[in-house]
Amino acid sequence: MGGDIMTASKEFVWNPWHGCHRISSGCRYCPVFQKDYKYGRNPNLVFKTKSFDLPARMDRTHHYRLDPEDHLVHTCTTSDFFLPEADSWRDEAWCMMKSRPDLTFLINTKRSDRIADHLPANWGDGSAYANIRISCCVESQYTADLRLGKFVTLPILHKSITVDPMLGPVRISKYLQSGEIEAVSCSGESGPDARICDFSWVLSLMLECVGSNVPFRFEMTGSNFRKGNEVYSLSKENQSAQATKACVNYRVCG
Repeated sequence: MGGDIMTASKEFVWNPWHGCHRISSGCRYCPVFQKDYKYGRNPNLVFKTKSFDLPARMDRTHHYRLDPEDHLVHTCTTSDFFLPEADSWRDEAWCMMKSRPDLTFLINTKRSDRIADHLPANWGDGSAYANIRISCCVESQYTADLRLGKFVTLPILHKSITVDPMLGPVRISKYLQSGEIEAVSCSGESGPDARICDFSWVLSLMLECVGSNVPFRFEMTGSNFRKGNEVYSLSKENQSAQATKACVNYRVCG
C-alpha cells in the first residue's frame, strides 16, 4: 500500500500539532527549535494546528484537498506524534489516517517507548492501518540500542529506521536481522553549529543494510561532512545532491 518510502514520487507534509521537547543529543540543534526561536515562538509549547483535520477536508466539489496524488504524507514533522501532550488528540488523527487508505502516512519518532501504549484500540496486528509507516529515529549507538530493541517487536506492518542526525558510527545489524525493518536512511546534521558526519559511518551503515538485504538511502551530508582527511562545509541546498553523488544508496530488486 502506498509504494516504497525510499522512492515515493510525490510527497506532502501534514502537521496536526506543533511543538516538542528535546530528549537526546540529536535534538540539540533541532531546526524546528531554531526556526521557532528565530520568530520569537516557544518551541516547547505543544498545540493543535489549523491543519489538524487536513486529511479529512474536502473542497466544494467533495474532493479531498489532500489529493491521492500527494502520495507520501510526512506526518508530524514539527513535533513528535507520540508526545504525551497529544494523547487526547491522537485517536482522532489515527481515525483520519485510517479513513484515507489512498495515502501513505510516514511517522518519524524518537519516542518508541510510547508507541505500544498509544496505538488505537482496533490496531490488532496492524493490517487495518497498513497505510501507516513508522520510523524510529536514532542518532548514536546509545539511542539505537535504547530505542530499537522494543521497536522491532511492535505489531507495525511497515517499520523503518532513520539515523538523523548521524553523530557517530551506528551498528544496527542485530535489529535488521529481525526481518522487521523495511528501510534505513541516514543524514548528517545541518545548521551553523552542526556536528560532523563522517562518510565512513555512512558506508558502514550501508554495508550492514546490504548484508541484511534492507534498502538504504543516504539523504543528506549535513553541513560539515568528513570524507577521508577532508571536512567539507556544504550549504543546505547542496547537501542532498552531494549525498546522491556519493552513490551509496541501496535498493532491493526483485
